[in-house]
Amino acid sequence: MGWGLSALTRLAGSKVVDRAGLRKPIESLVTAGTRNGFRVAGAATRSFKSVQKLGKPARLAPAGDTGLFDLTPSEDQQLIVETVTEFAAEQLRPAAADADAKLEAPEGLLTRAAELGISLVGIPEELGGVGTERSVVTNALVAEALAHGDLGLAVAVLAPSAVSTALVSWGDEQQQADYLPAFVGENVPAAALALQEQKALYDPFKPATKARRTPKGYQLDGVKSLVPRAAQAELFIVSADLEGRGPALFLVESSNAGVTIEAEPAMGLRGAATGKLHLEHVNLPAGALLGGGKLDVFTDLVRLSRLGWAALAAGTAKAVLDYVVPYVNERVAFGEPISHRQAVAFSVADIAIELEGLRLVTLRAAARAEQGKSYAREVALARKLAMDKGMQIGSAGVQLLGGHGFVKEHPVERWYRDLRAIGVMEGAVLL
Repeated sequence: MGWGLSALTRLAGSKVVDRAGLRKPIESLVTAGTRNGFRVAGAATRSFKSVQKLGKPARLAPAGDTGLFDLTPSEDQQLIVETVTEFAAEQLRPAAADADAKLEAPEGLLTRAAELGISLVGIPEELGGVGTERSVVTNALVAEALAHGDLGLAVAVLAPSAVSTALVSWGDEQQQADYLPAFVGENVPAAALALQEQKALYDPFKPATKARRTPKGYQLDGVKSLVPRAAQAELFIVSADLEGRGPALFLVESSNAGVTIEAEPAMGLRGAATGKLHLEHVNLPAGALLGGGKLDVFTDLVRLSRLGWAALAAGTAKAVLDYVVPYVNERVAFGEPISHRQAVAFSVADIAIELEGLRLVTLRAAARAEQGKSYAREVALARKLAMDKGMQIGSAGVQLLGGHGFVKEHPVERWYRDLRAIGVMEGAVLL
């Protein structure tokens, strides 16, 4: 897109354009390109192929049920969270403002994030990962820690692991053999879980993207919206309505004919470099269907994705709290810190209270999910709290900073914009 705009801008400044009477059309093209972006072919992709034969798909066993509701992190979990928290503070937080302005992560940041091995926790040992059992709670803690650094960059970092987690949970032996080896190597591919569509009152269980059967497999047509790192992604998991039967999931490589990408900057999550995924008569083999097209598979995926967004909301809300507490204690008005005013103190206390409730409900849902118990009710509660209280906390953070909350000198305005995404986003992350 940058090269295209640069060329058009130089052309628009040429005197030849005036002599040819093309000034107006070219200026309109530059304006449209700046606003909407250009549609380009999918990212140049590696050749995904099997490196080993699997007799059956590898799955992670449910975590053991101790009979107690104890969310105290284990020693391993604590070590992982401390490592990720340090990375988020040292790498994501300082890069966030620049990523928000430039609509992309800084060079090398996502490579350094991949070196943390976040996706390895959810991949079984026999496939090259380090997972021995389902790790939904660990993934929730990791998402929370990353979002404390920056929510947009956290989504960019977690996008590939959403695809690898889905392959581990529902992929057949051939799909796992073809794709998962790439996620345990040194060069983890950019990948994305694409459920979102750009329409009012979007229901993930009623996708407008259509899939129809063909003699050799399936053909997909539709547009997916707000796909993280869409321009760089080499592999997508896409939801589509399968010939009126209901929602199903398909593996789509960016090299497939008919796959094009369009930039789609949004109000928030700008560091995630969101884009539109256009699918025009994209032909897929029969083996591209994930999870056999079963509704319960799709339902689990949506719930675990919503759980991921709740964890991200908790992390960013914690960032807001950690920022406003020292601010209101240090900000002096009328001869005393503004935290001495009841209205300010109560507002900060409300943030802490709502945050604690959100975290507990989210981690309870994650604990039930990884133990193989029903967790639909807990996910619904977590999503509702994340949507309502997340935006409330973001707004309160801006309000507590007064005029400073409205300017980019302070990060709360970015956190407010990012937290607004919780209520509209589906997919992209998966625990």
